[in-house]
Amino acid sequence: MTIMQNIQRELSGLFVDRKRSDRSAIQTVNFRRVETERLILRVPEMGDYRDYCALLADPEAFRFSERGPMSGEEVWTRLLRQVGHWSLAGYGLFAVQEKATGCIVGEVGFGDFRRGLGPRFDSAPEGGWTIAAGARGHGYATEAAEAALAWLDVRLGSRRTVCMIHTQNKASLRVAHKLGFRAFSEIDYRGYRAMLLERHGGNGEASTD
Repeated sequence: MTIMQNIQRELSGLFVDRKRSDRSAIQTVNFRRVETERLILRVPEMGDYRDYCALLADPEAFRFSERGPMSGEEVWTRLLRQVGHWSLAGYGLFAVQEKATGCIVGEVGFGDFRRGLGPRFDSAPEGGWTIAAGARGHGYATEAAEAALAWLDVRLGSRRTVCMIHTQNKASLRVAHKLGFRAFSEIDYRGYRAMLLERHGGNGEASTD
């Protein structure tokens, strides 16, 4: 049985197996919160506003984007959007909390963003991951994204998912590859070149950093 299958079995049964050593292994779970060895993934809350400001005011968060750092007003709008997505769709982007510090160090998950890129892309949940600059280099993106993907496979059923990544964002492309995503197209999007990737449900085991 693969790592991903083990995670999905744990999610389906809602039980804990603390003997497992993989960092991305689910330790505790419900359908609004997931824990791995080092991280808590949970639905964003109003109280996360200050941490989100710190995360999204950092220019590094938008290094491979068409836009720059967010103002406080823009962060608030984004936080409301994330919470609203969960309310309407039953899934969305998790706030990623570091267990060791209690700080929000990123957001990871899947959404329906209606980008207008055609049915092959827009019809599938789109994955995304952002990790704060100060928390990078620890494998958090892979750990959190693998847990979010396993959660989604149980919540919505094993199905095709997609993501869009700047062609120069090598670190994010490595994470996508580890999760089982493979490129199927390349486009111009809002002034930059982007790679479109897909992962079919039941792709098998993803490796961690």
